[in-house]
Amino acid sequence: LPKKKKKKKKMSEETASSPSLTKKKSLGWMEWMRGWSSVFGEILFQRITASHLQNPLPLPPVNDLTCIVTGSTSGIGRETARQLAEAGAHVVMAVRNTKAAQELIQQWQNEWSGRGLPLNIEAMELDLLSLDSVARFADAWNARLGPLHVLINNAGIFAMGEAQKFSEDGYEQHMQVNHLAPSLLSVLLLPSLIRGSPSRIINVNSVMHSVGFVDPDDMNVVSGSRKYSSVVGYSSSKLAQIMFSSVLFKKLPLETGVSVICLSPGVVLTNVARDLPRFLQFLYALIPYFIFSSQEGCRSTLFSATDPQIPEYWETLKNDDWPVCPFISQDCRPANPSEESHNTETAQRVWEKTLEMVGLPLDAVEKLIEGEKVQCRYGAQEE
Repeated sequence: LPKKKKKKKKMSEETASSPSLTKKKSLGWMEWMRGWSSVFGEILFQRITASHLQNPLPLPPVNDLTCIVTGSTSGIGRETARQLAEAGAHVVMAVRNTKAAQELIQQWQNEWSGRGLPLNIEAMELDLLSLDSVARFADAWNARLGPLHVLINNAGIFAMGEAQKFSEDGYEQHMQVNHLAPSLLSVLLLPSLIRGSPSRIINVNSVMHSVGFVDPDDMNVVSGSRKYSSVVGYSSSKLAQIMFSSVLFKKLPLETGVSVICLSPGVVLTNVARDLPRFLQFLYALIPYFIFSSQEGCRSTLFSATDPQIPEYWETLKNDDWPVCPFISQDCRPANPSEESHNTETAQRVWEKTLEMVGLPLDAVEKLIEGEKVQCRYGAQEE
Protein backbone atom coordinates (compact mmCIF):
# COMPACT_ATOMS: atom_id res chain seq x y z
CA LEU A 1 0.00 0.00 0.00
CA PRO A 2 2.67 2.57 0.83
CA LYS A 3 4.32 1.84 -2.53
CA LYS A 4 1.05 2.33 -4.41
CA LYS A 5 0.41 5.64 -2.69
CA LYS A 6 3.91 6.81 -3.46
CA LYS A 7 3.49 5.84 -7.11
CA LYS A 8 0.14 7.62 -7.30
CA LYS A 9 1.67 10.79 -5.87
CA LYS A 10 4.53 10.59 -8.32
CA MET A 11 2.09 10.19 -11.21
CA SER A 12 0.17 13.27 -10.12
CA GLU A 13 3.38 15.27 -10.03
CA GLU A 14 4.22 14.15 -13.56
CA THR A 15 0.78 14.83 -14.99
CA ALA A 16 1.91 18.07 -16.58
CA SER A 17 4.82 16.55 -18.46
CA SER A 18 3.41 13.13 -19.35
CA PRO A 19 2.11 13.04 -22.93
CA SER A 20 -0.12 10.06 -22.21
CA LEU A 21 -2.20 11.93 -19.65
CA THR A 22 -4.93 14.40 -20.57
CA LYS A 23 -4.02 18.04 -20.02
CA LYS A 24 -6.55 20.84 -19.90
CA LYS A 25 -6.06 22.93 -23.02
CA SER A 26 -8.58 25.73 -22.52
CA LEU A 27 -11.53 26.89 -20.45
CA GLY A 28 -14.65 24.75 -20.69
CA TRP A 29 -17.51 26.44 -22.51
CA MET A 30 -19.42 26.93 -19.23
CA GLU A 31 -16.35 28.57 -17.64
CA TRP A 32 -15.98 30.72 -20.76
CA MET A 33 -19.63 31.79 -20.57
CA ARG A 34 -19.38 32.57 -16.85
CA GLY A 35 -16.21 34.55 -17.50
CA TRP A 36 -17.75 36.76 -20.17
CA SER A 37 -20.82 37.11 -17.99
CA SER A 38 -18.57 38.60 -15.30
CA VAL A 39 -17.03 41.01 -17.79
CA PHE A 40 -20.45 41.93 -19.18
CA GLY A 41 -21.83 42.41 -15.65
CA GLU A 42 -18.96 44.67 -14.58
CA ILE A 43 -19.45 46.91 -17.61
CA LEU A 44 -23.18 47.22 -17.03
CA PHE A 45 -23.42 47.40 -13.27
CA GLN A 46 -20.12 48.69 -11.85
CA ARG A 47 -21.42 52.21 -11.36
CA ILE A 48 -24.44 50.84 -9.49
CA THR A 49 -22.50 48.41 -7.28
CA ALA A 50 -19.94 51.12 -6.46
CA SER A 51 -22.55 53.84 -5.86
CA HIS A 52 -21.87 53.76 -2.11
CA LEU A 53 -18.27 54.93 -2.63
CA GLN A 54 -17.23 58.56 -2.38
CA ASN A 55 -15.22 60.08 -5.20
CA PRO A 56 -12.43 60.72 -4.47
CA LEU A 57 -12.17 57.99 -1.84
CA PRO A 58 -11.33 59.38 1.64
CA LEU A 59 -8.07 57.91 2.93
CA PRO A 60 -7.00 57.05 6.48
CA PRO A 61 -3.76 58.63 7.82
CA VAL A 62 -0.89 57.59 5.55
CA ASN A 63 1.85 60.01 6.71
CA ASP A 64 4.09 57.15 7.84
CA LEU A 65 3.76 55.12 4.63
CA THR A 66 6.30 54.73 1.83
CA CYS A 67 4.58 53.59 -1.37
CA ILE A 68 5.99 52.54 -4.73
CA VAL A 69 3.51 52.93 -7.60
CA THR A 70 4.47 51.51 -10.99
CA GLY A 71 3.13 53.07 -14.17
CA SER A 72 2.19 56.29 -12.40
CA THR A 73 2.43 58.88 -15.18
CA SER A 74 -1.02 58.12 -16.61
CA GLY A 75 -4.42 56.65 -15.86
CA ILE A 76 -5.13 54.86 -12.60
CA GLY A 77 -1.49 54.91 -11.49
CA ARG A 78 -1.21 58.66 -11.92
CA GLU A 79 -4.33 59.26 -9.85
CA THR A 80 -3.21 56.73 -7.22
CA ALA A 81 0.20 58.39 -6.81
CA ARG A 82 -1.27 61.89 -6.62
CA GLN A 83 -3.89 61.04 -4.00
CA LEU A 84 -1.43 59.10 -1.82
CA ALA A 85 1.05 62.00 -1.96
CA GLU A 86 -1.60 64.59 -1.14
CA ALA A 87 -2.69 62.43 1.82
CA GLY A 88 0.86 62.60 3.19
CA ALA A 89 2.54 59.40 2.02
CA HIS A 90 6.07 59.21 0.64
CA VAL A 91 5.39 58.17 -2.95
CA VAL A 92 7.90 56.73 -5.41
CA MET A 93 6.79 56.90 -9.03
CA ALA A 94 8.39 53.85 -10.67
CA VAL A 95 8.16 54.71 -14.34
CA ARG A 96 9.83 54.28 -17.72
CA ASN A 97 9.72 58.00 -18.53
CA THR A 98 11.24 59.80 -15.54
CA LYS A 99 11.17 63.15 -17.36
CA ALA A 100 7.38 62.97 -17.65
CA ALA A 101 7.19 61.96 -13.99
CA GLN A 102 9.33 64.93 -12.90
CA GLU A 103 7.10 67.28 -14.88
CA LEU A 104 4.04 65.82 -13.17
CA ILE A 105 5.66 66.14 -9.75
CA GLN A 106 6.40 69.81 -10.42
CA GLN A 107 2.82 70.37 -11.58
CA TRP A 108 1.39 68.68 -8.49
CA GLN A 109 3.72 70.63 -6.19
CA ASN A 110 2.54 73.89 -7.77
CA GLU A 111 -1.12 72.93 -7.44
CA TRP A 112 -0.58 71.83 -3.83
CA SER A 113 1.35 74.98 -2.83
CA GLY A 114 -0.25 76.72 0.13
CA ARG A 115 -2.39 73.72 1.08
CA GLY A 116 0.16 72.00 3.31
CA LEU A 117 3.72 70.71 3.42
CA PRO A 118 5.35 70.04 0.04
CA LEU A 119 4.45 66.65 -1.41
CA ASN A 120 6.94 63.90 -0.53
CA ILE A 121 7.23 62.36 -3.98
CA GLU A 122 10.06 61.21 -6.23
CA ALA A 123 10.61 59.34 -9.49
CA MET A 124 12.77 56.29 -10.23
CA GLU A 125 13.32 54.58 -13.57
CA LEU A 126 11.63 51.24 -14.13
CA ASP A 127 10.96 49.60 -17.51
CA LEU A 128 8.84 46.48 -17.13
CA LEU A 129 9.70 45.37 -20.66
CA SER A 130 13.25 44.79 -19.35
CA LEU A 131 13.82 42.33 -16.53
CA ASP A 132 17.31 43.82 -16.15
CA SER A 133 15.63 47.15 -15.38
CA VAL A 134 13.36 45.49 -12.81
CA ALA A 135 16.30 43.85 -11.03
CA ARG A 136 18.32 47.08 -11.07
CA PHE A 137 15.37 49.02 -9.62
CA ALA A 138 14.96 46.49 -6.79
CA ASP A 139 18.70 46.56 -6.05
CA ALA A 140 18.69 50.36 -5.93
CA TRP A 141 15.70 50.48 -3.62
CA ASN A 142 16.88 47.71 -1.29
CA ALA A 143 20.27 49.45 -1.03
CA ARG A 144 18.56 52.32 0.79
CA LEU A 145 17.96 49.88 3.67
CA GLY A 146 14.70 51.64 4.43
CA PRO A 147 11.19 50.29 4.85
CA LEU A 148 8.67 49.80 2.06
CA HIS A 149 5.08 49.71 3.25
CA VAL A 150 3.11 49.43 0.00
CA LEU A 151 4.15 48.15 -3.42
CA ILE A 152 1.45 48.90 -5.99
CA ASN A 153 1.97 46.91 -9.18
CA ASN A 154 -0.25 49.13 -11.27
CA ALA A 155 1.53 49.31 -14.63
CA GLY A 156 0.04 47.13 -17.33
CA ILE A 157 -0.61 46.97 -21.03
CA PHE A 158 -3.50 45.87 -23.22
CA ALA A 159 -2.19 46.18 -26.79
CA MET A 160 -5.66 46.13 -28.25
CA GLY A 161 -5.93 44.42 -31.59
CA GLU A 162 -2.18 44.41 -32.20
CA ALA A 163 -0.12 41.52 -33.51
CA GLN A 164 1.83 39.42 -31.03
CA LYS A 165 4.99 41.14 -29.78
CA PHE A 166 7.84 40.06 -27.54
CA SER A 167 10.06 41.88 -25.06
CA GLU A 168 13.83 42.15 -25.27
CA ASP A 169 13.88 39.19 -22.87
CA GLY A 170 11.95 37.06 -25.38
CA TYR A 171 8.61 36.97 -23.58
CA GLU A 172 5.15 37.87 -24.89
CA GLN A 173 4.64 41.52 -23.97
CA HIS A 174 1.39 41.16 -22.01
CA MET A 175 2.80 38.27 -19.98
CA GLN A 176 6.00 40.19 -19.22
CA VAL A 177 4.54 43.59 -18.30
CA ASN A 178 1.40 42.36 -16.53
CA HIS A 179 2.81 39.31 -14.78
CA LEU A 180 6.49 38.39 -15.05
CA ALA A 181 8.01 41.80 -14.28
CA PRO A 182 5.67 42.62 -11.35
CA SER A 183 6.28 39.14 -9.93
CA LEU A 184 10.05 39.61 -10.09
CA LEU A 185 9.73 43.06 -8.54
CA SER A 186 7.53 41.77 -5.70
CA VAL A 187 9.92 38.95 -4.80
CA LEU A 188 13.08 41.07 -5.02
CA LEU A 189 11.56 43.82 -2.85
CA LEU A 190 10.61 41.39 -0.06
CA PRO A 191 13.55 42.50 2.15
CA SER A 192 12.29 46.10 2.10
CA LEU A 193 8.66 45.01 2.52
CA ILE A 194 9.61 42.91 5.55
CA ARG A 195 11.45 45.92 6.99
CA GLY A 196 8.25 47.93 6.51
CA SER A 197 5.99 45.29 8.09
CA PRO A 198 3.03 45.44 8.21
CA SER A 199 3.22 45.96 4.46
CA ARG A 200 1.29 45.13 1.33
CA ILE A 201 1.81 44.02 -2.26
CA ILE A 202 -1.09 45.37 -4.32
CA ASN A 203 -1.63 43.93 -7.79
CA VAL A 204 -3.98 45.86 -10.05
CA ASN A 205 -5.68 43.03 -11.91
CA SER A 206 -8.80 42.94 -14.09
CA VAL A 207 -12.18 41.25 -14.43
CA MET A 208 -10.75 40.04 -17.76
CA HIS A 209 -8.85 37.36 -15.83
CA SER A 210 -12.21 35.56 -15.81
CA VAL A 211 -11.83 34.68 -19.49
CA GLY A 212 -8.14 33.90 -19.19
CA PHE A 213 -6.43 30.52 -19.38
CA VAL A 214 -2.78 29.80 -18.59
CA ASP A 215 -0.76 26.92 -19.99
CA PRO A 216 2.44 26.87 -17.89
CA ASP A 217 4.16 25.04 -20.76
CA ASP A 218 3.18 27.77 -23.22
CA MET A 219 3.25 31.07 -21.32
CA ASN A 220 4.21 32.92 -24.52
CA VAL A 221 1.26 31.46 -26.47
CA VAL A 222 3.51 30.28 -29.31
CA SER A 223 2.81 26.53 -29.45
CA GLY A 224 -0.12 26.92 -31.82
CA SER A 225 -2.53 25.10 -29.52
CA ARG A 226 -4.26 28.46 -28.89
CA LYS A 227 -4.73 31.20 -31.45
CA TYR A 228 -3.16 34.41 -30.17
CA SER A 229 -5.13 37.64 -29.84
CA SER A 230 -4.59 40.62 -27.57
CA VAL A 231 -7.53 39.40 -25.45
CA VAL A 232 -5.85 36.01 -25.05
CA GLY A 233 -2.54 37.67 -24.15
CA TYR A 234 -4.05 40.14 -21.71
CA SER A 235 -6.52 37.82 -19.95
CA SER A 236 -3.94 35.05 -19.62
CA SER A 237 -1.42 37.42 -18.05
CA LYS A 238 -3.98 38.64 -15.51
CA LEU A 239 -4.93 35.10 -14.54
CA ALA A 240 -1.24 34.19 -14.21
CA GLN A 241 -0.81 37.15 -11.85
CA ILE A 242 -3.59 35.89 -9.57
CA MET A 243 -2.21 32.34 -9.60
CA PHE A 244 1.32 33.51 -8.74
CA SER A 245 -0.03 35.83 -6.04
CA SER A 246 -2.02 32.96 -4.55
CA VAL A 247 1.08 30.80 -4.13
CA LEU A 248 2.98 33.77 -2.69
CA PHE A 249 0.00 34.27 -0.35
CA LYS A 250 0.52 30.74 0.96
CA LYS A 251 4.30 31.00 1.21
CA LEU A 252 4.46 34.23 3.21
CA PRO A 253 4.14 33.40 6.93
CA LEU A 254 1.86 35.64 8.98
CA GLU A 255 4.92 36.67 10.99
CA THR A 256 6.36 38.53 7.98
CA GLY A 257 3.39 40.91 8.06
CA VAL A 258 3.44 41.13 4.25
CA SER A 259 0.00 40.87 2.63
CA VAL A 260 -0.65 40.17 -1.07
CA ILE A 261 -3.86 41.47 -2.63
CA CYS A 262 -5.20 41.44 -6.17
CA LEU A 263 -7.98 43.78 -7.24
CA SER A 264 -10.17 44.86 -10.10
CA PRO A 265 -10.31 48.61 -10.78
CA GLY A 266 -13.42 48.18 -12.88
CA VAL A 267 -13.74 49.01 -16.55
CA VAL A 268 -11.90 52.31 -16.84
CA LEU A 269 -11.96 54.82 -19.70
CA THR A 270 -9.51 53.54 -22.30
CA ASN A 271 -9.99 49.83 -21.55
CA VAL A 272 -11.92 49.70 -24.82
CA ALA A 273 -10.70 46.82 -26.93
CA ARG A 274 -11.66 46.64 -30.56
CA ASP A 275 -11.10 42.89 -30.65
CA LEU A 276 -13.54 42.17 -27.84
CA PRO A 277 -16.71 40.30 -28.85
CA ARG A 278 -19.03 42.44 -30.95
CA PHE A 279 -21.73 42.67 -28.30
CA LEU A 280 -19.20 44.23 -25.90
CA GLN A 281 -18.01 46.68 -28.56
CA PHE A 282 -21.64 47.63 -29.03
CA LEU A 283 -22.06 48.22 -25.29
CA TYR A 284 -18.93 50.35 -25.10
CA ALA A 285 -20.27 52.52 -27.90
CA LEU A 286 -23.69 52.89 -26.32
CA ILE A 287 -23.00 53.31 -22.61
CA PRO A 288 -19.83 55.32 -21.97
CA TYR A 289 -21.64 56.64 -18.88
CA PHE A 290 -21.00 53.32 -17.14
CA ILE A 291 -17.23 53.36 -17.68
CA PHE A 292 -15.17 54.68 -14.75
CA SER A 293 -12.88 57.68 -14.83
CA SER A 294 -9.32 57.20 -13.57
CA GLN A 295 -10.31 58.81 -10.27
CA GLU A 296 -13.11 56.30 -9.85
CA GLY A 297 -10.97 53.43 -11.10
CA CYS A 298 -8.23 54.01 -8.53
CA ARG A 299 -10.56 53.65 -5.53
CA SER A 300 -10.14 49.88 -5.14
CA THR A 301 -6.35 50.34 -5.37
CA LEU A 302 -6.34 53.03 -2.68
CA PHE A 303 -8.71 50.97 -0.53
CA SER A 304 -6.53 47.85 -0.81
CA ALA A 305 -3.40 49.87 -0.07
CA THR A 306 -4.67 51.76 2.97
CA ASP A 307 -7.75 50.21 4.57
CA PRO A 308 -6.84 49.11 8.12
CA GLN A 309 -8.96 45.93 7.91
CA ILE A 310 -7.07 44.43 4.95
CA PRO A 311 -4.42 42.66 7.14
CA GLU A 312 -7.20 41.14 9.24
CA TYR A 313 -8.96 39.87 6.10
CA TRP A 314 -5.65 38.48 4.83
CA GLU A 315 -5.09 36.67 8.13
CA THR A 316 -8.60 35.20 8.10
CA LEU A 317 -8.12 33.74 4.62
CA LYS A 318 -4.72 32.31 5.56
CA ASN A 319 -6.09 30.68 8.69
CA ASP A 320 -8.95 29.23 6.62
CA ASP A 321 -6.41 27.84 4.11
CA TRP A 322 -8.20 29.69 1.30
CA PRO A 323 -6.76 28.59 -2.08
CA VAL A 324 -6.49 32.06 -3.65
CA CYS A 325 -5.14 35.38 -2.46
CA PRO A 326 -7.51 38.14 -1.30
CA PHE A 327 -9.29 39.75 -4.24
CA ILE A 328 -10.99 43.15 -3.96
CA SER A 329 -13.62 44.14 -6.52
CA GLN A 330 -14.10 47.57 -8.07
CA ASP A 331 -16.68 48.39 -5.38
CA CYS A 332 -14.05 47.88 -2.64
CA ARG A 333 -15.61 44.67 -1.38
CA PRO A 334 -14.03 41.21 -1.13
CA ALA A 335 -14.74 39.09 -4.18
CA ASN A 336 -14.03 35.60 -5.42
CA PRO A 337 -11.91 35.44 -8.58
CA SER A 338 -12.63 33.01 -11.41
CA GLU A 339 -13.07 29.27 -11.10
CA GLU A 340 -9.83 28.65 -13.01
CA SER A 341 -7.89 30.82 -10.54
CA HIS A 342 -8.74 28.19 -7.91
CA ASN A 343 -6.83 25.54 -9.88
CA THR A 344 -4.07 25.06 -7.32
CA GLU A 345 -2.14 22.51 -9.41
CA THR A 346 -1.85 24.91 -12.34
CA ALA A 347 -1.08 27.79 -9.95
CA GLN A 348 1.88 25.85 -8.53
CA ARG A 349 3.18 25.18 -12.02
CA VAL A 350 2.71 28.84 -12.95
CA TRP A 351 4.71 29.76 -9.83
CA GLU A 352 7.59 27.47 -10.77
CA LYS A 353 7.59 28.47 -14.43
CA THR A 354 7.47 32.17 -13.53
CA LEU A 355 10.48 31.93 -11.22
CA GLU A 356 12.34 30.05 -13.94
CA MET A 357 11.47 32.71 -16.56
CA VAL A 358 12.53 35.64 -14.34
CA GLY A 359 15.78 33.94 -13.35
CA LEU A 360 15.12 33.19 -9.69
CA PRO A 361 15.66 29.92 -7.78
CA LEU A 362 12.57 28.04 -6.62
CA ASP A 363 13.45 28.74 -2.98
CA ALA A 364 13.95 32.49 -3.52
CA VAL A 365 11.07 33.56 -1.28
CA GLU A 366 12.11 31.25 1.56
CA LYS A 367 15.70 32.51 1.39
CA LEU A 368 14.67 36.18 1.36
CA ILE A 369 12.38 35.64 4.35
CA GLU A 370 15.35 34.17 6.21
CA GLY A 371 17.44 37.21 5.34
CA GLU A 372 19.63 35.40 2.81
CA LYS A 373 20.65 36.77 -0.57
CA VAL A 374 19.39 35.24 -3.81
CA GLN A 375 20.98 35.27 -7.24
CA CYS A 376 18.87 36.59 -10.10
CA ARG A 377 19.79 35.98 -13.73
CA TYR A 378 18.94 39.60 -14.48
CA GLY A 379 20.43 42.87 -13.21
CA ALA A 380 23.84 43.29 -11.58
CA GLN A 381 25.61 39.97 -11.20
CA GLU A 382 27.58 39.22 -8.06
CA GLU A 383 30.87 37.42 -8.34
